[in-house]
Amino acid sequence: MNKLDAVAVLPSRVPLRERLATKLVLAQLARWEAGALTLTLPDGRVVQCGARGATHHANLTVHDWKFFWRALTAGDIGVGESYMAGEWDCDDLVQLCRLFLRDQSLLEARSVWTLPARVRHALLRVVRANTLRGSRRNIQYHYDLSNDLYRLFLDDSLTYSCAVFEEPDASLEEAQHHKIDEICRRLDLQPGMHILEIGSGWGAFAIHAARQYQCRVTSLTLSDEQLQLARERVATAGVASLVDIRLCDYRTISGSFDRIVSIEMFEAVGYEYYGAFFGRCSQVLKPNGKMFLQTIYMNDQRFDAYRRDFDWNRKYIFPGSLLASVDAITAALKYHTQLRVEWMRDIGVHYARTLRIWRERFMRRLPEVRQLGFDEPFIRMWEFYLASCEASFAVRYIGDVQMLLARPAME
Repeated sequence: MNKLDAVAVLPSRVPLRERLATKLVLAQLARWEAGALTLTLPDGRVVQCGARGATHHANLTVHDWKFFWRALTAGDIGVGESYMAGEWDCDDLVQLCRLFLRDQSLLEARSVWTLPARVRHALLRVVRANTLRGSRRNIQYHYDLSNDLYRLFLDDSLTYSCAVFEEPDASLEEAQHHKIDEICRRLDLQPGMHILEIGSGWGAFAIHAARQYQCRVTSLTLSDEQLQLARERVATAGVASLVDIRLCDYRTISGSFDRIVSIEMFEAVGYEYYGAFFGRCSQVLKPNGKMFLQTIYMNDQRFDAYRRDFDWNRKYIFPGSLLASVDAITAALKYHTQLRVEWMRDIGVHYARTLRIWRERFMRRLPEVRQLGFDEPFIRMWEFYLASCEASFAVRYIGDVQMLLARPAME
């Protein structure tokens, strides 16, 4: 059945707004060029959308006509909310996300239909600003969910950042260990050095740097759950005399450090605070000191539009977050520090594999997720989060940059 025929014979019980939304969304899909989409409507009829004979294909089953209204009026946020509500399913969620990232016309957020949602989300962005109080609230929203939840899908080191699979058959545990040790070697860590870690996680880097390189580590987090478990893990590892995990904002830290490490914390800083972040790092880093930064980034060409907009991940998963761009980072370094870039690479290709493993582990442990008290909308929200992020890295829509920065001896 073609798309116009499907709209012409919609059941009369379908509300008028959903009828209109269905017509408009299917009209958009008629011009969609990313691939082929087989769309099963709530009444069981099947509509073929997209490019005929396309190599890339996905099957989407709509259970509720509300899906079309959400997609029309809130773009990617509406589609994600609809998935959380159980209004649609897909045989391959990652593949579907890949297709929509290749052609985002359906999810375009700037139209007359999305104006009310854009106003609401603009206000939400203001409320979630990364002030001293706001940053702690935003971090706790995600990282204080439950340590036991993260244990279900992370590796034994509880490393919640991109792994680096040096060998094709490497396990997640091996890839995370390789990543952390490579950071230590890149920083040329020596016994007795004092390291500032901004973003503790659950202590994986701090434990490794103390145990393997005999360094002192002052590590900062804003998560109460992470603080408690990271301190327990440090004590169990026998490095409590070398590692100090603090509940502390980077803006309030003082002292002098030989090295600084920040592994995928910078996403939580916020564009208006880039200068404050790097300025503080430059102040507390000793001359001849080095800083290692790993952060997820948006391509420079899309960054300006992206930072003015809003998306599903920023609404439901990481409030207050914003992916940086390499250009925005180097501009902040130029205007607020004396730091220079000595080395840089993108490891985003490894993140798709990392996320696939996390998603597969998460989905295998759903009975235990439910036992922890998380309901079906939460489970579908996290499935959508992990799948959409995997797709974003797989098609290089976003990347993960590692940068080695240095502070010269003479300023």
